[in-house]
Amino acid sequence: MKPKKPIVRVREVMKKELDIVDGMDTVSNAIRAMKYPETRTLIVDKRYEDDEYGVVMFRDVAKRVLAPDLSPDRVNMYEIMSKPVLGVDPEMDVRYCTKLFDRFGLSRAPVIEDGKIVGLVSYTDIVLKGVMLQD
Repeated sequence: MKPKKPIVRVREVMKKELDIVDGMDTVSNAIRAMKYPETRTLIVDKRYEDDEYGVVMFRDVAKRVLAPDLSPDRVNMYEIMSKPVLGVDPEMDVRYCTKLFDRFGLSRAPVIEDGKIVGLVSYTDIVLKGVMLQD
């Protein structure tokens, strides 16, 4: 009988540091205020309790603001965000997380626990940290 591999959970590989911005922020203000640009992702906060989170990735800024030559000082985050976001549970096995990413064409997703974002997970996190945890 083959020994069972330990389960690596999303919580173990996710980034806990992420940037959450207001949807009314301009793109330029949101980018300037980023503390964690290595995530290449901005989470747009809920406006009220029953609202949903939004997400803006650097590629969204490039495609929807810079390519059409719009001013980042005049475009608000809510205008280019994707909403609602597809989030993952922190207790999810990273193998299922990668299947979810593949099925929906994602490269990263917010980690949501009890309706609150607690982190961000990407293929990079899963590969770099997940391989180390399986040793």
